[in-house]
Amino acid sequence: MSAKSFPRFSLITLGLILALIPLLSHATTPPHSSNQKTSPFGFLNHLQGCHKGDKVKGIHELKTYLEQFGYYHKTKNNSQANDDDFDELLESAVKTYQQNYHLKATGTLDAETVSKMMMPRCGVADIINGTNSMQSGKKNNHHRKGSFHAVSHYSFFQNAPKWPTSKYHLTYGFLPGTPTEAMSPVAQAFRTWAGNTHFTFSQAQALSNADITIGFGSMDHGDGSSFDGTGGTIAHAFAPTDGRFHYDADEPWSVGATPGAYDLETVALHEIGHLLGLGHSSVQGAIMESGISQGVTKGLHADDIAGIKALYNV
Repeated sequence: MSAKSFPRFSLITLGLILALIPLLSHATTPPHSSNQKTSPFGFLNHLQGCHKGDKVKGIHELKTYLEQFGYYHKTKNNSQANDDDFDELLESAVKTYQQNYHLKATGTLDAETVSKMMMPRCGVADIINGTNSMQSGKKNNHHRKGSFHAVSHYSFFQNAPKWPTSKYHLTYGFLPGTPTEAMSPVAQAFRTWAGNTHFTFSQAQALSNADITIGFGSMDHGDGSSFDGTGGTIAHAFAPTDGRFHYDADEPWSVGATPGAYDLETVALHEIGHLLGLGHSSVQGAIMESGISQGVTKGLHADDIAGIKALYNV
C-alpha cells in the first residue's frame, strides 16, 4: 500500500513545486530592481551639526562630495583636502551649497542641509570650473509675466554651449543593452521638449548617425563620470554637442510613479535639458532641479522652458 501511495505523493509535491517556481522567481527578482544598499551619501547622517573648527571622522567624504558637484576645490597648497578638519574652505563651500538651494547660509551642516545633500540626484555638477551659474538667475534672468515681475533661476553650462541652428532637429538612438521598457518613456520625453521648444526629435535609422545616444551604465562605464551604485547619482548627460545620456543601471527604474523606483520619463526630461544646454535650476518644482525622488513624476516647468528660450534667443 505504501508503494502505491508514494508515487501519488511525489506527483502532488512536484506539481506544487512547479506551480510555485514562477511566483518565487517573481518575488525575488522583479524587473528593473536592484538590491537595497546603503546610499553612497549615507555618511552625511553622522556629520549633522558639524561646523568650522570640528574634526570628525567622515568630513573628508563631505569634501569629496562637494568637490564632485563643484563646490570644493583641491589645490596643490590645500593639504587639508583629504583630512577630517572642517576648515574655512569647507565652510565656504557649504555656504555656497546652501545659497544655491535656498537654505540658511550658515556654513553649518544643519538637518535641512544634510537632508538636501542626501537626496538622490543627477550626477552633473552644479558648479563647473568655478562658474556658479545656479545663482546667475537671481541677478540677471528677469522677465515680465503678466502684471508681476518674475525671476528665473535656470542656468547654463560654462560658456553657454548650444546646438547650432543646423541642428534644431536632433536624432537619437539607444545603446545596446537598453531595456525595451525604457524606450517609450524616453521618446515621450523628447516629444514633451519638442512641444515646448523650437527643437524636433526623431529616432535615428542607425545608431552611428544619432546626434544623441541613450543607454544604461554601471559604476565606471567609460565616460569619465562613474556612477556610485544604488542611490547617490542616478543619471547624467553631457552639454551640447556631446549628446550622451546615461541612466545608472544599478537603480530601480519604473514606467510611471512607482514607490521605491525612479520614473524613466521624468529623469529623461531632466537629462534632455542638459543635452540641450541647461544646467541645474534653483527653482523648486523645475525639471532641472538636481534632486530626483522615487515614486514621483514631474513635467516641464515654466523656468525650464524660459531657460531654453533664453539660451537660443527664440
